[in-house]
Amino acid sequence: MTTLPLISAPDSPLVADLFPSPNIEPRFRGLTPSILILHYTGLESVERSLDVLSRPDCKVSCHYVVDVDGRVVQMVAEEMRAWHAGVSSWHGEADINSASIGIEIQNPGHALGYPEFPEAQMRAVIALSQDICGRHGIAPERVLAHSDIAPSRKIDPGEKFDWRRMAEEGVGFWVPPEPVDADDAGIGPDADGPDVAEARRLLARYGYGVAAEGPIDTELGFILRAFQLHFRPARVDSRLDRSTLVTLRRLVDALPDVAVG
Repeated sequence: MTTLPLISAPDSPLVADLFPSPNIEPRFRGLTPSILILHYTGLESVERSLDVLSRPDCKVSCHYVVDVDGRVVQMVAEEMRAWHAGVSSWHGEADINSASIGIEIQNPGHALGYPEFPEAQMRAVIALSQDICGRHGIAPERVLAHSDIAPSRKIDPGEKFDWRRMAEEGVGFWVPPEPVDADDAGIGPDADGPDVAEARRLLARYGYGVAAEGPIDTELGFILRAFQLHFRPARVDSRLDRSTLVTLRRLVDALPDVAVG
């Protein structure tokens, strides 16, 4: 059995430490990074996160971990395929691990209190994302949340992550969300009609793996939640209200013509 070489030198000048993970393999089908995925660790400390992400029995890894104080740790060389995305898709591409670079942001997550992302950490995530996207030519609309690519399984990095600020700094895509109307509860499971059909079309246009037809089912509910977590975080309820639909229209209208999968 051939053992792949572990990372020995950082890819980014922002890296403070190396913590090699053996959970790697070559990227498949000659794919190179065209997507940047942001996660949170969902674990109580960076020490625990680094341990899990480097244990062969855990079978997970990522390229970078950003601690709460802004320290950047690289675990996997960017040329290698890390195991961070799991079962996922974007614009029809199902091997997100081969097509992406993954950053894990140290945060215990929703199950453990979900604190705010500290200023030092946000600055480091932005700087690292700028560096990665600049070197690989990753388009802003392909800087995504784990919840975007795996909406039925994941909710990270969640509604507290500042996607607006990321976009203002040149990484990530953002449009001003339509304000939430407290009197508009929206429509939910089993609802159908022109608004649902339009939402399906627009979500697919952005890149979500959504069926072309049908009422609001469990799958669409998860995808609406993912969209809200990223682009309409004021109310995350998996329902299709006017605020969600108008924000979705605004987002797709703002996409560059070259945005493709």
